[in-house]
Amino acid sequence: MAQQIPAPAPETDPPANRKRLVSFAPRSRRRLVQESGLAAAFIVSLFVFTWTATNFATEENVLNILRQAAFTGIIAMGMTLVIVAGEIDISVGSAVALTSSLIGVLFRDTSLPMSAIILIALTEGAVAGLFAGWLRAKLNLPSFIVTLALFLALRGVAELITGTKTIPVTSGTLDWFDGSALGLPIPAIIFALIALLFWFLAYRTTFGRTVFSIGGNANASRLAGLPVDRTRIVLFGITGLLSAITGFLLTARIGNGVSTVGNGLEFEVIAAVIIGGTSLAGGTGTISGTIVGVLFITTLSNALVLYGVSSSAQDVTRGAVVLIAVLLTNVQTGLIRQKN
Repeated sequence: MAQQIPAPAPETDPPANRKRLVSFAPRSRRRLVQESGLAAAFIVSLFVFTWTATNFATEENVLNILRQAAFTGIIAMGMTLVIVAGEIDISVGSAVALTSSLIGVLFRDTSLPMSAIILIALTEGAVAGLFAGWLRAKLNLPSFIVTLALFLALRGVAELITGTKTIPVTSGTLDWFDGSALGLPIPAIIFALIALLFWFLAYRTTFGRTVFSIGGNANASRLAGLPVDRTRIVLFGITGLLSAITGFLLTARIGNGVSTVGNGLEFEVIAAVIIGGTSLAGGTGTISGTIVGVLFITTLSNALVLYGVSSSAQDVTRGAVVLIAVLLTNVQTGLIRQKN
């Protein structure tokens, strides 16, 4: 009788697959642990501020925190994807100023309806962002250099068209956007809707997956046929549009077109994104983490004001928080790499 040949043993996962599966799980756990830790720190801070800061937990102050968080958070949604893609945009504060100034000038010098003025201002913000993205993608200029140039130029244009003067703007449309609905400030509701949109964009669309791929390895993404240049241009265009939305909402809040509005906002936005766990190296970050980061840094700023802390000391405190967040992220990243 012929000797029977034993059946081959079931093929195990190739080493590459095993490595990929092993490395994916710790990164997911790391994000979960990081966001849980940030959320816990935020909750603890709420208890501390409630007991130690006068009027912190009043309804008026809570609504004020939500309103202020919206101004930072709207831009932070776009900034999260920009940083995930390995880029940076430091021109957003100046874009806010130009939007506010443009609304003021158009209101003062033209008879256009406010709806048309708002549309023009939002278009200007998107175009400025698309231009920054085009310079980054087509001329291969570092995004920091491109947006630094815009940081200076956009603020300069805002000062030129307003003559550095405050321009009063009165409009029922602006009053509505500065009002409330369902017991919440309109800007906070807009922030919530934009956050939901960006969560879907980041995790449920091809565009979002492309953003994460580019941040992980732009060259490999290009070789894989992904639209790297187009994605970068769109990202900066989105951030420019979100900056214009914030500029419009801030104009509605203060009732004036001002070239100094949004001064330093870019650093507050970037700080919130970093605190939320997004890596400046690109490739990692979450929308939910950024939302918690926005709420954390806005609440901290509010509490420091209630404590009577000077603006300079507030800057030192926020800087220390950002530094600690970066150090913790680096430590966690290093531990994950050692395990893998």
